[in-house]
Order: sequence, then C-alpha cells, then structure tokens
Amino acid sequence: MNNEVFSQKERNIIILIMIIVLGALLLYATRGLFGAFLGTFLMYTLFRDMNVFLIERWKWPRPIAAVTIIILSLLIIVLPFYGIGKMLVSKAIEIQQNPAWITNLVSSVNEFVGDKLGRTDLIEKQLESSTTYLGGLLTTTLGGAANLFLEITVMYFILYFLFVNYISFEKGLVYYMPFDEENVAVFAQEFKNVTYANVVGQTIIAIVQGASLSLGFWIFGANDPIFWGVITAILAFIPLLGPPLVFVPAALILFSQGMTWQPIGLLIWGFGLVINIDNVMRFVIAKRLGDIHPIITVVGVIIGLPLFGLIGLVFGPLLLVYFLITVKIYKTNKRLSRKRELAEQKE
Repeated sequence: MNNEVFSQKERNIIILIMIIVLGALLLYATRGLFGAFLGTFLMYTLFRDMNVFLIERWKWPRPIAAVTIIILSLLIIVLPFYGIGKMLVSKAIEIQQNPAWITNLVSSVNEFVGDKLGRTDLIEKQLESSTTYLGGLLTTTLGGAANLFLEITVMYFILYFLFVNYISFEKGLVYYMPFDEENVAVFAQEFKNVTYANVVGQTIIAIVQGASLSLGFWIFGANDPIFWGVITAILAFIPLLGPPLVFVPAALILFSQGMTWQPIGLLIWGFGLVINIDNVMRFVIAKRLGDIHPIITVVGVIIGLPLFGLIGLVFGPLLLVYFLITVKIYKTNKRLSRKRELAEQKE
C-alpha cells in the first residue's frame, strides 16, 4: 500500500517553487551587488585565456596565477578609473569654489548667440537643464563610491576562486546550461567576442578619440586640453554622439571670445578626424572580434548609467548584448527541438 502524501511529480513541482522563491529572495538580497557579479563575469571573460596560459603552459600554481592577474587588472583597469574619477571630483570642486568664470563664460556665449540668433537666453536655458541632469548624475556617482568599493572587493573575491577552480567552474557552467556542448562552444565564443569588442575595442577607440581631440584643443587654443580629452574619452563610449558634446560647445566658446579660424578649425578637426576615428576603428574591430550596433550601445548606456553609475557606460551595453545573445540561444534551442520533434514523427 502506498502511503506517500505526494507523488514524485508533485515533489518536483514543490522543489521548483522553493528554488524560485529562494532564488528571488537571494536576488533581492544581493541587488546592490549586481555590478560586482557582472564585473566578475566580465573580468573572467577578459582574463580567462591568460589564467589558463599561466597555469597550463607556464605551470604556475593556481593561487599565484590568480593573484598575478588580479594585480595586473588593478593596474590596467581599476586604477585608471580611479584616476578619472579623482580628476572629475577635483574639477567639480574647483568649479564650485570658483563659479565666477562660468558666469562670465555663459554671459559671453549668451551675448554671442543673442547677436547671431536673437535668443539671448538660449544657452542659459540649455545650461540650466544640462547642469541639473549632470549634477544629479555626478551626485549619484559620488554617493555610490562606498558601494563601488564594496562591489570591487566582492568582485575580486569571487574572481580569485573562479580562476583557481576554473576547470570545475566551467564544467558546472556547461552542465547547467540548457543546450548541448556544441552550442555551448559557439555561444561561449560569441560572448567572448562581444565582450572584447565592447570593452577592449571601445576602450581603444575612446582613448584614441580623446587623445586626438586633446591635441585639437591644444592646436586651436582651447583651454584644459588634457581634461577635456579625458572627458571625450569617457563620452566616446556613446558612439558618434559623445565627442561632439565636447568640441561643438568648445568651438562656440572660441567664437564668443572673438576668434574666427580657431573654432572653424576645431569643428573641422572634430567632424573630419575625431568622428571618423570611431567609424574606421569600429569597422576594423567588428571584422576581428564582433559587431555591436551603435543603437544597442546608446540604449545600453541609457540603461547602464542609472543602474551602475559611470561604469554603466561599459556595463549597460554589455548587459543588453548578453540579453540579446540569450534570446538567440533560446531561439536556436527552440528550432532544434522542433527539428527533433519532426524527425521523431517521421520515424
């Protein structure tokens, strides 16, 4: 006689419900660390080949290889972001302590625009709305500094154990993925390509564009060429739209100061050289690594900035691309399942 209260199918349903509920609670509890988890995945993808090379080719002990990669990543990724953040904070403090030059600048630009367009308050209104948005964004970014430190700590803590136990981690990942090993390899390569394209490729484009515009500022007599070159490099993560946000207002300011050929030269330099650096280099990177459409990048930036702050310039587009790849995986699995069903029906 069977005295079981639940059948095996009912047990499975109950266990699945428990998994969903507990998973939802865990996601809610760790919602402030989503950036750390995404950063861990990103860093593992970028440095995975190096970790395997150090362990399997050079026969380094796994902990030493992991620590070496972590130190290297700190030097080439985290510290530059820290330096940029420190520069932005210093400039914000400088502007707050000495706002007179901004007032004079706005007055001169307003006067110039008023003479040319008959709208003496045009720039002032635009600056007010822009200042409100950027001020809120800066406040959010600075307010999240403590949480950013926590996220980086958690990211490296997890990353260390992933590098040390990379074989078991990848086997577990393949085991729990809902598709066969052949598709695992295909989509793993696709994940790797889009990650490299967005992080390594876009960073190279941003640095070259920032350096080029900084040189243009120096040639045509604009102030603070290094600072605005750094700002351009940050904004360059927004394809096509980013650099003009720097050099167009700079040219307008040069016009308002009575210059003629310098602002024209800066505009030609910006639209002729700086913008086309993005077009040419993005084409080369797309051929070698992977293509991320500019619309995806722009939408990703809009999504990423409120979620992750400044680092959302990188995380936002990647998150959107990963979502689209997951949808692609689902469609592929669905198509393969349909083919199997048709084959079984024929048999």
